[in-house]
Amino acid sequence: TLKLVLLSVLLVWNLLVLCAYGLDKARLFDIRDGFLEGIIIADSDFGGIGAFLGGKLFRHKINKWYFKLCWLMGIVIDVVILYLILTRLSD
Repeated sequence: TLKLVLLSVLLVWNLLVLCAYGLDKARLFDIRDGFLEGIIIADSDFGGIGAFLGGKLFRHKINKWYFKLCWLMGIVIDVVILYLILTRLSD
């Protein structure tokens, strides 16, 4: 169903963002700050929760105010998207 597809896309995108934080922290793949911000807020932001968890889990980018702002905006957008998917779409 459409609801399941959208929920899967949201989950996969958040996992990709979480992995990007881990790779960047481990310096296996150097990601510029602007690129990470772009990932976080890209395409109506599907990655706010993954970015927040990546920051906390890997203790990465936690002292930069603009990342905290992006995380907050991303989490709000993710929650709104989840609400819309779960309440507005029929099975």
